[in-house]
Amino acid sequence: MKAAPSNPNRLRLIKLIHVARRELRMDDDTYRLLLAGMTGLDGATSTADLSVPNLHKVLEQLKQRGFKVRPNKAQKRPMADDAQSKKIRSLWLELHGLGAVRDPSEAALAKFVQSMTRVSALQWLSTAQGSRVIENLKQWYNRVADKEAI
Repeated sequence: MKAAPSNPNRLRLIKLIHVARRELRMDDDTYRLLLAGMTGLDGATSTADLSVPNLHKVLEQLKQRGFKVRPNKAQKRPMADDAQSKKIRSLWLELHGLGAVRDPSEAALAKFVQSMTRVSALQWLSTAQGSRVIENLKQWYNRVADKEAI
């Protein structure tokens, strides 16, 4: 069979189906028999052959067998909203505006902070660590701004 067309949700659904399969302890043969036996899938035995609506059908079938979708742990943690964290985020976005930072995301900022402090989230920084990150970002900002002034 030919592969189904690309869709942004498609990969997420395929990953979720494979998580469900693993959590339900389905071996490969059982999983492929499940797919082959489902109506409307035209005998497909692989998620690679399925369209997004059919992937939803498979996921619903797995939910009926006991799979429960849990939110991603990274999505549970709220963004830090203290003054230091806001300043760090502001400097990070300013550096992005100057072209010094390629990825303005919170995840990229967290990686940068972790490389400096060995702390993986802004809300877990001590005041001293936060100050160190702010000073480092200010110095970086000044270097970039000075280059642009020349």
